[in-house]
This record gives sequence, structure tokens and C-alpha cells, in this order.
Amino acid sequence: MGRTTAPGPNENLKIQLNGNNFKRAICKKNGYHNKPQNGSNGAGPRSSRQRFQRPESFEQAPMYVAVMTYLGFGIVTLFGYFRDFLRAVGLEKCHIAKEREEQKDFVPLYQDFENFYTRNLYMRVRDNWNRPICSLPGPVFDVMERVSPDYNWTFRLTGKTIDNVINMGSYNYLGFAENDSDFIKTVADRTQEYGLGVCSTRQEMGNLAIHGELEQLVATFLGVESSMAMGMGFATNSMNIPALVGKGCLILSDELNHTSLILGARLSGATIRVFKHNNMQSLERLLREAVCSGQPRTHRPWRKILIMVEGIYSMEGSVVRLPDIVALKKKYKAYLYLDEAHSIGAVGPTGRGVTELFGLDPSDIDVMMGTFTKSFGAAGGYIAGKKELVDYLRSHSHCAVYASALSPPITEQILRAMKCIMGLDGTTVGQARVHQLAENTRYFRSHLQEMGFIIYGNDDSPVVPILLYMPGKVVAFSRAMLKRKIGVVVVGFPATPITEARARFCLSATHTKAMLDQVLFDLNELGDDLCLKFSRRKYSPRPQRHNNDNTDFEQDSPLID
Repeated sequence: MGRTTAPGPNENLKIQLNGNNFKRAICKKNGYHNKPQNGSNGAGPRSSRQRFQRPESFEQAPMYVAVMTYLGFGIVTLFGYFRDFLRAVGLEKCHIAKEREEQKDFVPLYQDFENFYTRNLYMRVRDNWNRPICSLPGPVFDVMERVSPDYNWTFRLTGKTIDNVINMGSYNYLGFAENDSDFIKTVADRTQEYGLGVCSTRQEMGNLAIHGELEQLVATFLGVESSMAMGMGFATNSMNIPALVGKGCLILSDELNHTSLILGARLSGATIRVFKHNNMQSLERLLREAVCSGQPRTHRPWRKILIMVEGIYSMEGSVVRLPDIVALKKKYKAYLYLDEAHSIGAVGPTGRGVTELFGLDPSDIDVMMGTFTKSFGAAGGYIAGKKELVDYLRSHSHCAVYASALSPPITEQILRAMKCIMGLDGTTVGQARVHQLAENTRYFRSHLQEMGFIIYGNDDSPVVPILLYMPGKVVAFSRAMLKRKIGVVVVGFPATPITEARARFCLSATHTKAMLDQVLFDLNELGDDLCLKFSRRKYSPRPQRHNNDNTDFEQDSPLID
């Protein structure tokens, strides 16, 4: 008789997930399910003390993975040069834009390496990005099918759709990007009352009563004196930072800060120094040097020292070490700018961001910034803090002076979502979503670790990067997941370090356990097929902490004392 062996942990997990297979035929695309979740253990987000004692995961891959990654890029680059040679001798058609012969003596319009990377590397895999969808970006969506007759230089829509793709890429953390008529009735009413656009700035003819109501509500929600709302999240950073700092000021920026923060810092004219990600020793060294040495050459004291960080880093899934940074800020008399684009609404016992997650006083943060584009399912951003700061920005920020005011229906959508989170609508739906997001996040992360994937970030972060490393595996992973009707975002060089390409999963309160189990089941199979389980750590299976419901679903600014 043949010997019978007990299944390993991955096999047991595969059997468990397969038994819970997701039935796409019964899922809905209209956003959040408002049915009661049964069987929940009632465990919301962990306390700040528990959270602070838990380290973040940044496991290093084996050496052979880095070697194979560099080798893969080297081979692709060699083939790129060979294809350029074929184009130069006329054996292959060049599709990309280039200068005419009479322009050869002018300054090149295109950087040589960027152009090379685009035409020889990116174009070959361009089908993995910019995929058009044709439905609400809820827990599932529909993707428009497209084909390319010339290796991704051009695309043609076939007229068919890929239905009921599980959405693991949108920032719809709390599910407020929805079209349920009961939930968005107030948005429709505001549209009838005010129309779709204001067509003016706040300082001219675009200041509506609901704009003031929104700013008061944001200030109350965050626990600060005042706030100011703007129509674009990216511009909230890039246009307000130059109003706060300028020449003679020093910006200390985390090396993984978002492009909007980097652009705002560069536009300000201030001196910029970068510290290692979440590394307090690196930050304190720069602070000590800045205080002791002052400005270069003159050694005069800096007019301001501004520390810029994010609440949740969208590519790493890590959470800022806010208590340590606040302590350093106070020790060296610096100012703190906190970008909560991904953390506001998504973390904290009641969704108030990383300040609540760590139990800190919001007044310890000099400038609180966030966006309405993620947890609130709308558009725009805000700056919050002391009334003196906000009043100064209203008259000095380019975003406040020149940009058009927020659209009335967008403003009402933000009000609706924020009131729901705060319980001002008379329901507990908002808090139920905040708790459900925390449950989904822990459930998904713990199972990925048990499977053997290397994932980055904090256990409280709904942004979950899975490290894929090799360029060929990034492409194969994205295409295979779409075939399995799972929509994911893959990211590689130059958006990440060359050896750290990844797939980024974004959890949502709208994901049911059946959806997550289906994704985990497919990830487990695909991880074996593509050899993506690089982790060398051993994780003990944790008690299941998810519900059992399977239902579907240049004047100085006031920062100077």
C-alpha cells in the first residue's frame, strides 16, 4: 500500500479556501453591502499600545532573487539595444515619436535613457496598466477587453467586457464610492439645488455655504481649530507647501514621500534634505546638524525647519512612527507636516487617522493634510490646524486663491461620508465599515504571511504590497490574475527600486470574506506556479479573526512663533 502523508500548511490552506470558493454570479457592483455581519468577534482596531509594540515587516529576499532580477533587466536591456539596431538599419519600424532630421542640432526633446526604457521595456508590457473599466469601482467591477495588433503600441477595444472582476486595486477603503440611491440621495438633492460646478474661486463668486459647513466638519472630525478644503489632493500638497516655507528654510523629507510632497518642496525654494524611511536616527542626525550648523556658508539659523512625512506610505504599506517624530520635533523646535491621504478614515478606532491610532493630541501636528479621494469616495483635499495657519493659507496659497471651488455634489458626498463615519447621520454604518476594514486587513495579511509571500508594511495598513522582484514575474502575475478575474496593481522600476517590483493590494470594507478567500486561493496557486513565495520566515497559523458571513456584497507664515 502507498504511504499516506498529511497535507502541509499550504495544502490545508488551499483546501480551506477552495471550500469557500467565491461565487461571482451572485456579487453586486453597487458598492457596500449593508447587511449585518454575523459571527464577528467584535474586535475592532487594536489599541495604540498594542499597535506601537508591533514591528513592521520588511523582510529581505534571498540573494539569488536579487541576482536573477538584475540578470533579467540585463537581458531585456540587451534585447532593447538589438531592437534599436534593427530600427536604425530599417529592419524594424519605429513607432515612437522622434525629432525630424532638421531638428537634430537642437536640444533633444526626449531624454535618451527614458526614451530607451519606454520603447524597449515599458511598451512590451503596457497592457498591464491603464486598463479601462466600465462600471462602479466597488468591490467588483467590469473591465473593457482590448487587444493589440502591434505589441502594445496601440490598443483596440473588442466591444466585450470582463465581468465581475474582484477589485483589489482601488483606494475605496470604506466603500463610499457607491451608487446606492438610498445613500446618495442627499448628493442628488445638492446637485439639483446648486448644479454641478461653481465656475469661480472661493475668493470671488464660488464660496457656498456648504463649503463652510464642510470645513467646520473636517475641523471637528480631526479635533483641530480650523481647516480649508481644496478641489485637488495633489495640489493640496504641491501648492500649499510653497506658501509655508521658502528660501532660508529647511525641509526634512522622508525618502519615500509622495511626488506631490516632493514637488511642493522643490517649488518652495527651501533647502531639502532627505532622511531614511521611518529611521529616527537618520532624522535626528539631520535635525542636530541643522540646529548646530545652521545654513550653509553663513551659518545663520534656519528660518523654519519643517519635517514632512506621510501617515501611510502608499507603496510600502508602512505607518509613520509618529510618536517618535513628534518627540524629535519638540526636542529640536521643528514643525511637522503630516500627509494623511491614505490613513484618514482608514486607520484608528474611529477612522481619524494615525494621530488617533497612536493616541496623540492633534495639536502636536502643526500642519495636517489629507485627501477626500480615498476613504470618502470623492475628490479634493484639506489642510487643517490652527486658525492662524488656515487664515494665512487662504490668502497666500495658490491653490486657495486661483483654483476653482469644490463642486457642490462632491462637497455633499464628502459631508455625507464624514457624517456617516462620525455617526451624525444617526446610524452606526460608518463605524461598522471602519471596523470591517480593520478585520479584512488583518485577515488578508496574516494569510499571505502563512502562505510564504514577502509582504511589506504594518499590520494596520490596508495597503498590502506583495514583493515579486523579477520583471518577467511582474508581467506574468498581472496577466494571470486578470484571467482569474482579479484586478491588481503591479508596480516596478522606476516607481520602485529596481530589485523591489511588487503587486499592491488595497483592502476595502466592501470586500466580503468570500471575495478575500477567492483572492487568497488564487494567490496561493499562482504563488506556487510562478515561484513567488520567497519568505524564509515561519508563521504559525493565527486564530481566525474574521467574521463567518459569506454574503455578497514672502511674508513669514504663522509657523513662525
